[in-house]
Amino acid sequence: MIYFQNNISLFIVLSIGLTFILSIVINSILLKFSQNLGVRQQTSQKEIRWNMTVKPSVGGISFFVTFLINFIILNFIDHFSPLSYNNLKIVGVFVVCTIAFLMGLADDAYNTKPLLKFITQLICGLILYYTDTKISIFPFEVFNFALTIFWVVGLMNSINMLDNMDAITTIVSIVILMFVIILNMYLRMIISPLPILSLGFLGTLLGFLVYNWHPSKMFMGDTGSQLLGSFLAVLGIDYCWNAYSLMEQSTDINPILTGFLSIALVFILPISDTITVSINRLKKGQSPFIGGKDHTTHHLFFRGITEKRIAVLFFVIGLIGLSLAINDFFNHHLFWIIVSFSFCSITFISLYLNTIIKKK
Repeated sequence: MIYFQNNISLFIVLSIGLTFILSIVINSILLKFSQNLGVRQQTSQKEIRWNMTVKPSVGGISFFVTFLINFIILNFIDHFSPLSYNNLKIVGVFVVCTIAFLMGLADDAYNTKPLLKFITQLICGLILYYTDTKISIFPFEVFNFALTIFWVVGLMNSINMLDNMDAITTIVSIVILMFVIILNMYLRMIISPLPILSLGFLGTLLGFLVYNWHPSKMFMGDTGSQLLGSFLAVLGIDYCWNAYSLMEQSTDINPILTGFLSIALVFILPISDTITVSINRLKKGQSPFIGGKDHTTHHLFFRGITEKRIAVLFFVIGLIGLSLAINDFFNHHLFWIIVSFSFCSITFISLYLNTIIKKK
Protein backbone atom coordinates (compact mmCIF):
# COMPACT_ATOMS: atom_id res chain seq x y z
CA MET A 1 0.00 0.00 0.00
CA ILE A 2 2.93 2.31 0.61
CA TYR A 3 3.82 1.65 -3.03
CA PHE A 4 0.47 3.10 -4.12
CA GLN A 5 0.90 6.10 -1.82
CA ASN A 6 4.13 6.82 -3.66
CA ASN A 7 2.54 6.19 -7.07
CA ILE A 8 -0.72 8.11 -6.93
CA SER A 9 -1.19 8.17 -10.70
CA LEU A 10 -0.99 4.37 -10.89
CA PHE A 11 -3.47 4.03 -8.05
CA ILE A 12 -5.93 6.38 -9.76
CA VAL A 13 -5.64 4.65 -13.13
CA LEU A 14 -6.09 1.19 -11.58
CA SER A 15 -9.07 2.30 -9.46
CA ILE A 16 -10.91 3.92 -12.35
CA GLY A 17 -9.88 1.26 -14.88
CA LEU A 18 -10.95 -1.73 -12.78
CA THR A 19 -14.33 -0.26 -11.87
CA PHE A 20 -14.86 0.81 -15.48
CA ILE A 21 -14.33 -2.75 -16.71
CA LEU A 22 -16.45 -4.14 -13.88
CA SER A 23 -19.24 -1.71 -14.70
CA ILE A 24 -19.15 -2.71 -18.39
CA VAL A 25 -19.40 -6.40 -17.48
CA ILE A 26 -22.17 -6.00 -14.88
CA ASN A 27 -24.28 -3.73 -17.08
CA SER A 28 -23.94 -6.05 -20.06
CA ILE A 29 -25.19 -8.93 -17.89
CA LEU A 30 -28.05 -6.83 -16.50
CA LEU A 31 -29.00 -5.69 -19.99
CA LYS A 32 -29.14 -9.29 -21.20
CA PHE A 33 -31.34 -10.54 -18.37
CA SER A 34 -33.59 -7.53 -17.80
CA GLN A 35 -36.46 -7.96 -20.21
CA ASN A 36 -38.88 -7.26 -17.35
CA LEU A 37 -36.63 -6.29 -14.45
CA GLY A 38 -36.85 -2.60 -13.74
CA VAL A 39 -38.80 -1.77 -16.91
CA ARG A 40 -41.27 1.05 -16.36
CA GLN A 41 -44.81 0.55 -17.52
CA GLN A 42 -45.67 2.92 -20.35
CA THR A 43 -49.23 3.11 -19.09
CA SER A 44 -48.20 4.52 -15.72
CA GLN A 45 -49.99 7.78 -15.01
CA LYS A 46 -47.73 8.74 -12.13
CA GLU A 47 -44.80 9.80 -14.27
CA ILE A 48 -44.23 11.32 -17.69
CA ARG A 49 -40.94 10.14 -19.20
CA TRP A 50 -39.02 11.96 -21.93
CA ASN A 51 -38.06 8.77 -23.74
CA MET A 52 -41.20 6.81 -24.58
CA THR A 53 -39.24 3.67 -25.49
CA VAL A 54 -39.40 1.04 -22.75
CA LYS A 55 -35.88 0.37 -21.52
CA PRO A 56 -34.58 -1.36 -18.39
CA SER A 57 -33.90 0.94 -15.44
CA VAL A 58 -31.25 -1.28 -13.91
CA GLY A 59 -28.06 0.77 -14.18
CA GLY A 60 -28.26 1.64 -10.49
CA ILE A 61 -27.74 -2.02 -9.58
CA SER A 62 -24.26 -1.91 -11.09
CA PHE A 63 -23.61 1.28 -9.09
CA PHE A 64 -24.35 -0.49 -5.83
CA VAL A 65 -22.41 -3.65 -6.69
CA THR A 66 -19.26 -1.66 -7.48
CA PHE A 67 -19.91 0.52 -4.42
CA LEU A 68 -19.84 -2.60 -2.22
CA ILE A 69 -16.67 -3.83 -3.91
CA ASN A 70 -15.01 -0.44 -3.42
CA PHE A 71 -15.97 -0.53 0.23
CA ILE A 72 -14.31 -3.93 0.57
CA ILE A 73 -11.19 -2.57 -1.17
CA LEU A 74 -11.24 0.44 1.17
CA ASN A 75 -11.24 -1.82 4.22
CA PHE A 76 -8.51 -3.96 2.63
CA ILE A 77 -6.31 -0.88 2.17
CA ASP A 78 -7.05 0.28 5.71
CA HIS A 79 -6.09 -3.15 7.10
CA PHE A 80 -2.60 -3.07 5.56
CA SER A 81 -2.00 0.67 5.70
CA PRO A 82 -4.29 2.30 8.29
CA LEU A 83 -6.06 5.39 6.98
CA SER A 84 -6.83 8.39 9.13
CA TYR A 85 -10.60 8.82 9.16
CA ASN A 86 -13.73 8.90 11.32
CA ASN A 87 -15.02 5.32 11.38
CA LEU A 88 -18.53 6.36 12.47
CA LYS A 89 -18.71 8.81 9.58
CA ILE A 90 -17.82 6.20 6.95
CA VAL A 91 -20.29 3.74 8.46
CA GLY A 92 -22.93 6.47 8.20
CA VAL A 93 -22.11 7.02 4.52
CA PHE A 94 -22.39 3.28 3.84
CA VAL A 95 -25.73 2.98 5.65
CA VAL A 96 -27.21 6.03 3.91
CA CYS A 97 -26.10 4.89 0.42
CA THR A 98 -27.57 1.45 1.12
CA ILE A 99 -30.90 2.91 2.28
CA ALA A 100 -31.01 5.22 -0.75
CA PHE A 101 -30.34 2.28 -3.07
CA LEU A 102 -33.06 0.14 -1.50
CA MET A 103 -35.55 2.98 -1.60
CA GLY A 104 -34.76 3.62 -5.28
CA LEU A 105 -35.05 -0.09 -6.03
CA ALA A 106 -38.48 -0.20 -4.40
CA ASP A 107 -39.56 2.87 -6.36
CA ASP A 108 -38.43 1.37 -9.67
CA ALA A 109 -40.35 -1.81 -8.88
CA TYR A 110 -43.51 -0.43 -7.27
CA ASN A 111 -43.69 3.33 -7.98
CA THR A 112 -43.72 4.22 -4.29
CA LYS A 113 -45.55 7.31 -3.08
CA PRO A 114 -43.61 10.62 -2.89
CA LEU A 115 -44.21 10.85 0.87
CA LEU A 116 -42.41 7.55 1.47
CA LYS A 117 -39.47 8.76 -0.62
CA PHE A 118 -39.36 12.02 1.30
CA ILE A 119 -39.39 10.26 4.68
CA THR A 120 -36.57 7.96 3.54
CA GLN A 121 -34.53 10.92 2.30
CA LEU A 122 -35.17 12.70 5.60
CA ILE A 123 -33.86 9.64 7.46
CA CYS A 124 -30.75 9.68 5.25
CA GLY A 125 -30.14 13.32 6.18
CA LEU A 126 -30.56 12.62 9.90
CA ILE A 127 -28.19 9.64 9.78
CA LEU A 128 -25.53 11.69 8.01
CA TYR A 129 -25.86 14.56 10.47
CA TYR A 130 -25.59 12.35 13.55
CA THR A 131 -22.63 10.40 12.11
CA ASP A 132 -20.70 13.65 11.68
CA THR A 133 -21.30 14.32 7.97
CA LYS A 134 -22.79 17.75 8.48
CA ILE A 135 -22.50 21.32 7.27
CA SER A 136 -20.50 23.48 9.67
CA ILE A 137 -20.55 27.05 8.40
CA PHE A 138 -22.89 28.80 10.84
CA PRO A 139 -22.11 29.76 14.44
CA PHE A 140 -25.51 28.41 15.52
CA GLU A 141 -25.80 24.62 15.23
CA VAL A 142 -29.54 24.69 14.57
CA PHE A 143 -28.84 26.42 11.24
CA ASN A 144 -26.20 23.83 10.36
CA PHE A 145 -28.66 21.04 11.20
CA ALA A 146 -31.46 22.54 9.09
CA LEU A 147 -29.21 23.21 6.09
CA THR A 148 -27.71 19.70 6.25
CA ILE A 149 -31.13 18.06 6.16
CA PHE A 150 -32.35 20.42 3.43
CA TRP A 151 -29.23 19.78 1.34
CA VAL A 152 -29.40 15.97 1.54
CA VAL A 153 -33.13 15.79 0.78
CA GLY A 154 -32.89 18.48 -1.87
CA LEU A 155 -29.94 16.99 -3.74
CA MET A 156 -31.36 13.45 -3.72
CA ASN A 157 -34.48 14.87 -5.37
CA SER A 158 -32.46 17.12 -7.66
CA ILE A 159 -30.30 14.30 -9.05
CA ASN A 160 -33.44 12.22 -9.51
CA MET A 161 -35.18 15.05 -11.40
CA LEU A 162 -32.12 15.65 -13.57
CA ASP A 163 -32.28 12.07 -14.82
CA ASN A 164 -34.65 13.12 -17.61
CA MET A 165 -32.60 12.59 -20.76
CA ASP A 166 -29.90 10.19 -21.95
CA ALA A 167 -26.53 10.65 -20.20
CA ILE A 168 -27.37 13.96 -18.46
CA THR A 169 -27.24 12.81 -14.83
CA THR A 170 -24.29 10.56 -15.65
CA ILE A 171 -22.33 13.44 -17.19
CA VAL A 172 -23.12 15.88 -14.37
CA SER A 173 -22.18 13.33 -11.70
CA ILE A 174 -18.90 12.54 -13.48
CA VAL A 175 -17.93 16.23 -13.36
CA ILE A 176 -18.72 16.48 -9.63
CA LEU A 177 -16.64 13.37 -8.93
CA MET A 178 -13.80 14.82 -11.03
CA PHE A 179 -13.86 17.93 -8.84
CA VAL A 180 -13.48 15.86 -5.66
CA ILE A 181 -10.70 13.72 -7.13
CA ILE A 182 -8.71 16.66 -8.57
CA LEU A 183 -9.08 18.62 -5.33
CA ASN A 184 -7.82 15.70 -3.26
CA MET A 185 -4.91 15.21 -5.65
CA TYR A 186 -3.89 18.82 -5.04
CA LEU A 187 -4.30 18.34 -1.29
CA ARG A 188 -2.42 15.01 -1.41
CA MET A 189 -5.39 13.30 0.26
CA ILE A 190 -6.39 10.91 -2.53
CA ILE A 191 -5.57 7.83 -0.41
CA SER A 192 -8.48 8.40 1.97
CA PRO A 193 -12.01 6.94 2.17
CA LEU A 194 -14.21 9.39 0.25
CA PRO A 195 -11.70 10.00 -2.58
CA ILE A 196 -11.21 6.23 -2.99
CA LEU A 197 -14.97 5.71 -3.18
CA SER A 198 -15.18 8.64 -5.61
CA LEU A 199 -12.63 6.99 -7.90
CA GLY A 200 -14.75 3.85 -7.87
CA PHE A 201 -17.92 5.78 -8.65
CA LEU A 202 -16.17 7.62 -11.49
CA GLY A 203 -15.07 4.36 -13.14
CA THR A 204 -18.56 2.93 -12.64
CA LEU A 205 -20.26 5.92 -14.28
CA LEU A 206 -17.83 5.89 -17.21
CA GLY A 207 -18.72 2.24 -17.77
CA PHE A 208 -22.43 2.97 -17.46
CA LEU A 209 -22.10 5.88 -19.89
CA VAL A 210 -21.33 3.34 -22.62
CA TYR A 211 -24.93 2.12 -22.26
CA ASN A 212 -26.51 5.43 -21.26
CA TRP A 213 -25.15 7.64 -24.06
CA HIS A 214 -27.75 8.60 -26.64
CA PRO A 215 -29.37 6.49 -27.98
CA SER A 216 -29.27 4.75 -24.62
CA LYS A 217 -29.76 1.04 -24.00
CA MET A 218 -30.66 1.44 -20.33
CA PHE A 219 -31.50 3.97 -17.63
CA MET A 220 -30.07 4.22 -14.13
CA GLY A 221 -33.57 4.49 -12.67
CA ASP A 222 -34.36 5.75 -9.19
CA THR A 223 -32.11 2.95 -7.96
CA GLY A 224 -29.14 4.76 -9.42
CA SER A 225 -30.22 8.38 -9.00
CA GLN A 226 -31.05 7.98 -5.31
CA LEU A 227 -27.75 6.20 -4.59
CA LEU A 228 -25.83 8.82 -6.57
CA GLY A 229 -27.76 11.67 -4.95
CA SER A 230 -26.95 10.48 -1.44
CA PHE A 231 -23.24 10.01 -2.17
CA LEU A 232 -22.92 13.33 -4.01
CA ALA A 233 -24.67 15.02 -1.08
CA VAL A 234 -21.91 13.67 1.18
CA LEU A 235 -19.22 14.99 -1.17
CA GLY A 236 -20.97 18.35 -1.35
CA ILE A 237 -20.92 18.66 2.43
CA ASP A 238 -17.26 17.73 2.89
CA TYR A 239 -15.71 19.43 -0.13
CA CYS A 240 -18.03 22.34 -0.93
CA TRP A 241 -20.07 23.45 2.08
CA ASN A 242 -17.13 22.84 4.43
CA ALA A 243 -14.48 23.79 1.89
CA TYR A 244 -13.09 26.53 4.13
CA SER A 245 -11.97 23.89 6.66
CA LEU A 246 -9.67 22.37 4.04
CA MET A 247 -8.17 25.69 2.99
CA GLU A 248 -5.15 27.34 4.52
CA GLN A 249 -6.52 29.28 7.46
CA SER A 250 -6.90 32.94 6.66
CA THR A 251 -8.84 35.74 8.33
CA ASP A 252 -10.35 36.85 5.02
CA ILE A 253 -12.04 33.50 4.33
CA ASN A 254 -15.77 33.65 5.05
CA PRO A 255 -17.08 30.09 5.57
CA ILE A 256 -20.65 30.98 4.55
CA LEU A 257 -19.57 32.73 1.34
CA THR A 258 -17.08 29.96 0.54
CA GLY A 259 -19.67 27.24 1.11
CA PHE A 260 -22.42 28.78 -1.01
CA LEU A 261 -20.02 29.73 -3.81
CA SER A 262 -18.44 26.25 -3.96
CA ILE A 263 -21.86 24.59 -4.05
CA ALA A 264 -23.09 26.99 -6.74
CA LEU A 265 -20.09 26.26 -8.96
CA VAL A 266 -19.83 22.49 -8.58
CA PHE A 267 -23.57 21.74 -8.49
CA ILE A 268 -24.67 24.53 -10.84
CA LEU A 269 -26.56 22.25 -13.27
CA PRO A 270 -28.71 20.16 -10.90
CA ILE A 271 -29.46 23.27 -8.82
CA SER A 272 -30.40 25.35 -11.87
CA ASP A 273 -32.61 22.61 -13.29
CA THR A 274 -34.41 21.96 -9.99
CA ILE A 275 -35.04 25.63 -9.24
CA THR A 276 -36.20 26.31 -12.80
CA VAL A 277 -38.60 23.37 -12.91
CA SER A 278 -39.93 24.14 -9.41
CA ILE A 279 -40.61 27.80 -10.22
CA ASN A 280 -42.32 27.04 -13.52
CA ARG A 281 -44.49 24.27 -12.10
CA LEU A 282 -45.51 26.17 -8.97
CA LYS A 283 -46.53 29.12 -11.19
CA LYS A 284 -48.85 26.70 -12.98
CA GLY A 285 -50.11 25.14 -9.76
CA GLN A 286 -48.36 21.83 -10.48
CA SER A 287 -46.26 19.62 -8.22
CA PRO A 288 -42.47 19.95 -8.71
CA PHE A 289 -42.02 16.27 -7.82
CA ILE A 290 -43.95 14.68 -10.69
CA GLY A 291 -42.04 13.87 -13.88
CA GLY A 292 -42.57 16.01 -16.96
CA LYS A 293 -41.08 17.29 -20.22
CA ASP A 294 -40.33 20.79 -18.93
CA HIS A 295 -36.76 20.48 -17.72
CA THR A 296 -33.94 22.73 -18.90
CA THR A 297 -32.66 19.89 -21.09
CA HIS A 298 -36.03 19.45 -22.78
CA HIS A 299 -36.33 23.15 -23.58
CA LEU A 300 -32.85 23.11 -25.14
CA PHE A 301 -34.03 20.21 -27.31
CA PHE A 302 -37.11 22.21 -28.31
CA ARG A 303 -34.70 24.91 -29.55
CA GLY A 304 -33.23 22.40 -31.98
CA ILE A 305 -30.18 21.18 -30.02
CA THR A 306 -29.73 17.41 -30.26
CA GLU A 307 -29.58 15.22 -27.16
CA LYS A 308 -25.91 14.41 -27.71
CA ARG A 309 -25.02 18.11 -27.98
CA ILE A 310 -27.01 18.90 -24.85
CA ALA A 311 -24.97 16.30 -22.98
CA VAL A 312 -21.74 17.82 -24.34
CA LEU A 313 -22.96 21.33 -23.44
CA PHE A 314 -23.69 20.28 -19.87
CA PHE A 315 -20.27 18.66 -19.66
CA VAL A 316 -18.58 21.87 -20.79
CA ILE A 317 -20.60 24.00 -18.34
CA GLY A 318 -19.72 21.54 -15.58
CA LEU A 319 -16.02 21.69 -16.44
CA ILE A 320 -16.03 25.50 -16.30
CA GLY A 321 -17.70 25.38 -12.89
CA LEU A 322 -15.19 22.75 -11.76
CA SER A 323 -12.24 24.86 -12.92
CA LEU A 324 -13.50 27.99 -11.18
CA ALA A 325 -14.19 26.05 -7.98
CA ILE A 326 -10.66 24.59 -7.94
CA ASN A 327 -9.19 28.03 -8.65
CA ASP A 328 -11.25 29.68 -5.89
CA PHE A 329 -10.11 27.01 -3.47
CA PHE A 330 -6.50 28.16 -3.74
CA ASN A 331 -7.01 31.71 -4.98
CA HIS A 332 -9.15 33.97 -2.80
CA HIS A 333 -8.85 37.13 -4.86
CA LEU A 334 -11.99 39.25 -5.21
CA PHE A 335 -11.70 39.20 -9.00
CA TRP A 336 -12.17 35.43 -9.20
CA ILE A 337 -15.03 35.51 -6.73
CA ILE A 338 -16.81 38.03 -8.96
CA VAL A 339 -16.08 35.91 -12.04
CA SER A 340 -17.46 32.84 -10.27
CA PHE A 341 -20.66 34.55 -9.16
CA SER A 342 -21.09 35.97 -12.66
CA PHE A 343 -20.70 32.53 -14.22
CA CYS A 344 -23.29 31.03 -11.86
CA SER A 345 -25.72 33.88 -12.49
CA ILE A 346 -25.35 33.80 -16.27
CA THR A 347 -25.75 30.02 -16.38
CA PHE A 348 -28.89 29.99 -14.24
CA ILE A 349 -30.52 32.99 -15.95
CA SER A 350 -29.78 31.59 -19.41
CA LEU A 351 -31.22 28.16 -18.60
CA TYR A 352 -34.25 29.68 -16.89
CA LEU A 353 -35.05 32.23 -19.60
CA ASN A 354 -34.82 29.48 -22.21
CA THR A 355 -37.76 27.75 -20.51
CA ILE A 356 -40.06 30.78 -20.50
CA ILE A 357 -39.26 32.59 -23.78
CA LYS A 358 -41.76 31.52 -26.41
CA LYS A 359 -40.53 29.23 -29.17
CA LYS A 360 -41.51 29.30 -32.81
